[in-house]
Amino acid sequence: MKVLISDNLAPIGAEILQEVGLEVDIKTGLAPEELKKIIPEYDGLVIRSATQVTAEIIEAATNLKVVGRAGIGLDNVDIAAASKRGIVVMNAPDGNSTTAAEHAIAMMVSLARNIPQATASMKDGKWEKKKFMGRELTGKTMGIIGIGRIGSIFAERAQGLKMKVIAYDPYMPEELVKKIGAELTTIDEVCKRADFISVHVPMTKDTKNLISTAEFKSMKMDAMLIDCARGGVVDEDALYEALTTGEIAGAGLDVFAQEPTTKENCPLLGLDNFICTPHLGASTSEAQENVAVAIAKQIGEYLKTGVVSNAVNVPSVSSDILSKVGPYLTLAEMLGSFHMQIARGGVEEINLEYIGEFEELTTNPITVAFLKGLFTPILQDAVNYVNAPIIAKERGIRVVESRTGHSDDFTSLLSIRVKTTEGENILAGTVFGKNEPRLVRMNTFRLEALPTGPMLFVYNKDVPGVIGVLGTTLGSHGVNISRMTVGREMEKGLNIILLNTDSIISKELLKTVQQLEHIDDAMALVLPHYAEI
Repeated sequence: MKVLISDNLAPIGAEILQEVGLEVDIKTGLAPEELKKIIPEYDGLVIRSATQVTAEIIEAATNLKVVGRAGIGLDNVDIAAASKRGIVVMNAPDGNSTTAAEHAIAMMVSLARNIPQATASMKDGKWEKKKFMGRELTGKTMGIIGIGRIGSIFAERAQGLKMKVIAYDPYMPEELVKKIGAELTTIDEVCKRADFISVHVPMTKDTKNLISTAEFKSMKMDAMLIDCARGGVVDEDALYEALTTGEIAGAGLDVFAQEPTTKENCPLLGLDNFICTPHLGASTSEAQENVAVAIAKQIGEYLKTGVVSNAVNVPSVSSDILSKVGPYLTLAEMLGSFHMQIARGGVEEINLEYIGEFEELTTNPITVAFLKGLFTPILQDAVNYVNAPIIAKERGIRVVESRTGHSDDFTSLLSIRVKTTEGENILAGTVFGKNEPRLVRMNTFRLEALPTGPMLFVYNKDVPGVIGVLGTTLGSHGVNISRMTVGREMEKGLNIILLNTDSIISKELLKTVQQLEHIDDAMALVLPHYAEI
């Protein structure tokens, strides 16, 4: 079998693949047409961020069995197309956590002491000692936005510099954050109190422009911002305004909304109080070797033995088990994603009740699929079928499974209760026919919804005209409704409406919907498509 390495990879990766008996070709910098022409020859493909594994490439890859990303991000892989073709997509999410955290520390120190500016000045033949007055870090307050794996490492390093750490993360339990030695608070408090703020969250529909005009206005005038996580989390236009008007003192970015980044597409690069690097967060020899070793071992093991590790679209189970539980994996992942997007507060406990004809099924993969779905909206590519249970354990989430032999309404029913610091929700689902997932209960509402793709979820009063106004509002914004489901509570006069839409509901449109008469609340959801998993 043959494996193509199409991006720069530490040499040890190719060596490991060859040691297990695989033929390896290294061809980097291929144009899309060149890759499309040769991809039918290969059983495996190893990439980093440069190669674009599009639906067109996947369609041409008639022998391809696995795509492995040496790192975390999978924005350059059409996972849906790969899943439909039965191609396993793997990543190596843990190999560069320390490196990423250390880079953010380096950016903070460089920003505080004007190191890049002073270096440039000296190389220009100047000796401007008085111009580059710096700031001590000892005793300062470090604000962390997102205190997950990388954020936690960053917090430890900041504490080593004798900084006080405060953090905002709506998905992390307060007790766990205390164990790290940090104070959990709101994003408003972080912005108001912190001397330095470092961003460590993935790019999602909820985190896009998370740090924008309002946040900058509430920061201290001598505050400094660092983002080595994902481009687009910080509103670059708002940051430019904040830096040029003196709302904050400085900023350092390793990631940008548009990459490669130049002065033409990013005016920030022309500011003296702004420092930057070209997405170097994972660029150390140690990290690159770690991810090369990890992905090579995973691909080699899969192609030689069929064992799946760190896959984002296939659980680590045998093909026999997968054929039996597959539809329920799809359902569970959807319910997990739905739960997280409607939850308020940090998750504390999960109760999965398997009702009906589950006796002959292995339910552990279904539970893992639920956990993957639960964490994906907040962690994106950093979660997969292998590490999802580990993440739950690290976050102190209690996971309980139970079985009930009989279901009154359905042959098999998966009922999941998620308890958070601010309440709980119950979702129940089943599989219609051979593989069609359905959401049949949400708390006290009974319904029959297809929980897939972009959706609009609405709480409303049960009065005439709401559905008509809702449809007109979406239509006026160019959003087409592909499916609608209504659940009712007759006694309370309440409805829930779930709309499947052809496009994602924007934040602006969501605000418009929330302000409509008789609408109590509305949420924009993005769920996995059942054909993708």
